[in-house]
Amino acid sequence: MDDTIRQEAKTAFDPVELDQELGHPWRPAGTSRPQNRMIRLAKSWVWPPARRRATSVRPTAYLDGLRGFAALIVYFHHHELWVHERLKQNAIFENAWGYEGNYYLASFPGIRIFFTGGHYAVSTFFVLSGYVLSIKPLQLIDADDMVALGDHLASAFFRRWLRLFLPLMIVMFLYATSWHIFGPPTDGATPQGSWRSEMWTLYAEFKNFSFLYRDGGIPWLSYSMHLWSIPVEMKGSMVIYASALAFSRSTVTARLWCQLALIGYFLYITDGWYCAMFVAGMLLGDLDRLAKSDRQPRLLSQLRPFKTFIFYHLFAVSLYLGGIPCENREVEQLARNRGWYYLSYLKPQAVFDYKWFYLFWAAIFLVSSVAHIRWLKRFFETRFCQYLGRVSYALYLVHGPVLWTVGDRLYQSIGLTAQDQDSALPWAKKMALPRAGPLGLEASLLMAQILLLPVTMCLADLGTRAFDTPSVQFAQWLYRRTLPNEREKRSKA
Repeated sequence: MDDTIRQEAKTAFDPVELDQELGHPWRPAGTSRPQNRMIRLAKSWVWPPARRRATSVRPTAYLDGLRGFAALIVYFHHHELWVHERLKQNAIFENAWGYEGNYYLASFPGIRIFFTGGHYAVSTFFVLSGYVLSIKPLQLIDADDMVALGDHLASAFFRRWLRLFLPLMIVMFLYATSWHIFGPPTDGATPQGSWRSEMWTLYAEFKNFSFLYRDGGIPWLSYSMHLWSIPVEMKGSMVIYASALAFSRSTVTARLWCQLALIGYFLYITDGWYCAMFVAGMLLGDLDRLAKSDRQPRLLSQLRPFKTFIFYHLFAVSLYLGGIPCENREVEQLARNRGWYYLSYLKPQAVFDYKWFYLFWAAIFLVSSVAHIRWLKRFFETRFCQYLGRVSYALYLVHGPVLWTVGDRLYQSIGLTAQDQDSALPWAKKMALPRAGPLGLEASLLMAQILLLPVTMCLADLGTRAFDTPSVQFAQWLYRRTLPNEREKRSKA
């Protein structure tokens, strides 16, 4: 009897058996003293626990990686233009290779994406959002489960505003508060006389910025102009949810035609380019899902033997269109850029800012081609890109404040500064570094990134765990709190 108990106890606490039972390596529990728990908690914020490599990759994991890499492109875009605006060189970046005799690697087609591909990345965000947000509704529509579709859309509608704007509000609160704690001026900021006045100004701006149906006013927060795309993301999400509901009773063929009609309306009849991007993402997701069940349109089925050839060319076209010259909104200047004269005639009358028309095509070609180019898909499924995808929203939120505080001071100290800043700050050019190297890859700029990029990524990681993920969980919790319990359901019945 005792031998049996001892044998069972040995088996129950055998690490090998526990590994098999738990599905991950067993580790002994640490001490439960309060001070040790606090130490472990503090350590987890500074150095998060390592994640085990997944044994299998989700079918749509590459989309997360693509989103994360696009967020990194936005980071580099803003740093490149911030530095070179002060050096009076932005026109080189924002025009095509060879414009006015400027032949630089940073403006060469395709390569320019890594220097000034921020708008290309944002367009990719919108197409990806349309794709991802429509996956579940389209699955439920195909299953003819209208009750579950209604439940899903109700939950999605309820949670979307909180998911987008609550993390933004927290970051802006901390950023504005830092002006009154640390004191030194921040690039582009005009602090109020007191913290209380600052909070009122921030509140007044935020309530208008986050209102979906506002009419007029500037389309961004003065506290972080980079975040103009968040209300656009909110509007596009509403278009996806409404479209899914509107097409829920339609046939597959009718639904595809309606999506194409919406894209044409938003792109060629009215200036709704961002809505066109979201609906295009929905269309791509619909077509991918139909292809997996061998129900795609006949024309696309006939092209299947040539898909590798087609998608490689779409990817190349995407990289070219993604580098659209956009120093201003004048299409006449676009026509003066080498390689864009004939393309400039394609701009629809309805689109006010011409770059978004070309970026629409660039983004949908990119998202559609990644899944069919094996090496590219594998790259976005790597741990590096998956990590970027996990912290992408926090990275998007915090990279601006880091640039305007730490970046502003560091760039000035190493000599990357405008002439009117020399006398404003005493540390300007105190550690001047050489500007040797290709445009956009100057030694001083790269040396600054040794500090700025890790700081930004650390804050993005902290932000993801401190307010991004909790915001998602809070929105879910709040929605569940509004639902009736079982007793209330029975009483209504």
